[in-house]
Amino acid sequence: MTDKGISKKPGTHSAFLGIGSALPERVLDNHYFETIVETSDEWIRERSGIVERRFAHPDELNSDLASRAGLKALEDAGIEASELDIVIVATCTQDRQIPANAMAVQEKMGAVNAAAFDVNAACTGFIYGVSIADAMIRCGQARYILVLGSELLSRCINMKDRTTCVLFGDGAGGVVMGPSDGYRGVISHYIRSDGSLRELITIPGGGTEHPATHETIDTDLHYVHMKGNEVYKHAVTRLFESAVKALELSGLTAGDIDMVIPHQANTRILQSVAKRLKIDYDSRFYINLDHIGNTSSASIPIALDEARNLGRITPGTTVLFVAFGGGLTWGGAVVRF
Repeated sequence: MTDKGISKKPGTHSAFLGIGSALPERVLDNHYFETIVETSDEWIRERSGIVERRFAHPDELNSDLASRAGLKALEDAGIEASELDIVIVATCTQDRQIPANAMAVQEKMGAVNAAAFDVNAACTGFIYGVSIADAMIRCGQARYILVLGSELLSRCINMKDRTTCVLFGDGAGGVVMGPSDGYRGVISHYIRSDGSLRELITIPGGGTEHPATHETIDTDLHYVHMKGNEVYKHAVTRLFESAVKALELSGLTAGDIDMVIPHQANTRILQSVAKRLKIDYDSRFYINLDHIGNTSSASIPIALDEARNLGRITPGTTVLFVAFGGGLTWGGAVVRF
């Protein structure tokens, strides 16, 4: 397989026309977890950088958050839900096994003219979705596409496992994509995977390999299982690769990037990546991990919306996105706003 660059000719690529996000109201800080597992606020901060995260209420669904984020993105873009051609939902915590989460999102948003489907690339899902949408817009198969990342990881973590339960949170974010008006748009994207490493981050139960039984429930197979030390080693390498490849395909250098918005997983991982890229972490990496936690596929669009609302992204800002997740999957994209 050879890597091919993405054309930057005006009018031939896609752009982010609108951005939106949605978070549950319920906030859990690190001290909450001190009451249920053997951990401490200091231990969590030092190993992850997380201080608090959002958990959905019991009657709140993944599709509820996704729909709220999608409607905000549509409002921001000035586009009606009925104008959407496609709804792509990146998620690994869908409401049901069948149908796709995008079906519920389509209904709740009133996107009556759209095709809808899910993408499960775990934490890299949003970048996978952007890559698919850009290709479809570029070839003329669609005009307006909503790409969402939405997760309810609080429903899939073992609250007795201190190594995972403190890391994850709930939320949704997304973008409306459409034809570029010229200078702005998706300049490049790069996605890869390695299925031989799928056991490093997985939820084993619930599928056809381990259908739900008393045994799978008793042995906690329906929760996230993660081999943290192995994940760390691969994450730094693959995030760096994603950044380098996305930059190469864009024809830009690290010096041309105004901001890096990475998947919000672990501050130590991200600091290592910044060092290898020779990009200043404090001034050019946008981090909201401390108050959002790891929201998997939703983390990048949530951070993007937050950064834009704080005035950190303005017309002409060039952003590098990078992500790494279960699969293993990884990828990057360069977008000019």
